[in-house]
Amino acid sequence: MGARNFYVYILASRIGGTLYIGITNDLIRRVAEHRLKLIESFTGKYDVVRLVYFEQFDDPENAITREKRLKKWNRAWKIRLIEEHNPDWNDLYPGIASA
Repeated sequence: MGARNFYVYILASRIGGTLYIGITNDLIRRVAEHRLKLIESFTGKYDVVRLVYFEQFDDPENAITREKRLKKWNRAWKIRLIEEHNPDWNDLYPGIASA
């Protein structure tokens, strides 16, 4: 059995819009659920479906720690993190879904 990966991700409604931070062990499936609004949630209510940032972890505890830390960050720090890696706020989902 191969190593399992865990992901901390940030979704946005638009450039500079509403942000959502989540964690999953299947990034493609989880973002697809958000995009298809399969689960009644914050992301569905506010149309937060653009994947603008993600990090990969081998260990679930490290991923959980990172998610909790990011959720406590102020908005400016979150925006700076996104823009350091994805300055145009491109939707990263098509690139990972087709890989």
